[in-house]
Amino acid sequence: MTPPNSDLTGRKFYPAQEEAKFTESVPQRTPQTDHPAYRLAFRDTEFLLRDELRPVRFQLELLKPEMLLEEARVGSTLVMYGSARIPRPEDCEALVAAASTEQEKRIAQNLVAKSRYYVEAHKLAKMAGERAIIEDGMRQFVVCSGGGPSIMEAANRGASEAGAESIGLNIVLPHEQAPNPYVTPYLSFQFHYFALRKMHFLMRARALAVFPGGFGTCDELFETLTLIQTGKMKPIPILLFGQQFWNRVIDFEAIADEGTISHSDLDLITWCETAEQAWKHICDFYCVEP
Repeated sequence: MTPPNSDLTGRKFYPAQEEAKFTESVPQRTPQTDHPAYRLAFRDTEFLLRDELRPVRFQLELLKPEMLLEEARVGSTLVMYGSARIPRPEDCEALVAAASTEQEKRIAQNLVAKSRYYVEAHKLAKMAGERAIIEDGMRQFVVCSGGGPSIMEAANRGASEAGAESIGLNIVLPHEQAPNPYVTPYLSFQFHYFALRKMHFLMRARALAVFPGGFGTCDELFETLTLIQTGKMKPIPILLFGQQFWNRVIDFEAIADEGTISHSDLDLITWCETAEQAWKHICDFYCVEP
């Protein structure tokens, strides 16, 4: 008979999950066992939320999505940025009707004019989902958005309607923001730190589709442009939808004329108006069949 515990390769220590269960069956409750100091450190939420544990929380936010995306066989992503305020085409009429002042009406009309980008974001995500490229056993150009409404919803919705899974990287905000219903549940992540969220946006990104947006969209766009311009990141297609909008709110040529960037830096941007243009550029860049 083989003696117990004679396995040379088996694990000799209990896994953390099992050890944690042991703590649930304390033979006798005492002041010592009831005190927070006695909790296992990794099960002590109050301890993990202390300021001194910030480096550990950084590591956890880096590791959790990375591990789950690897397990999901996500090799690369098509990241889609854009405003959370652009209405779906079916909501345009209600948005205009709700405006009461002249300023509100003007803003509502401006947003309604951009609702076509919801359509283009939806189409682009659907194209990527239908193409379903797999390389080395990993899924490529998996649609990834910020997980919220508007352009982000259009991205996840397009992938979903193509029968493809998609990623949502939500961020905790003072006002509640729930993931849109089209994000694949097991690929829906929530972040505390903007820095870690932005890192995950780009770690697997093989193309960036950027639609009209506000501070957040500009932040993410310029971060990527800076990383590529400085050589910290290899070039990827940066597809900027809405040239009229972007040239009105940001004078790229003026920045180059002022000498603070080179005119050649503007070549990092590819202007697009349609999903077809964007998808063709991605396929040409990577020499894949459309």
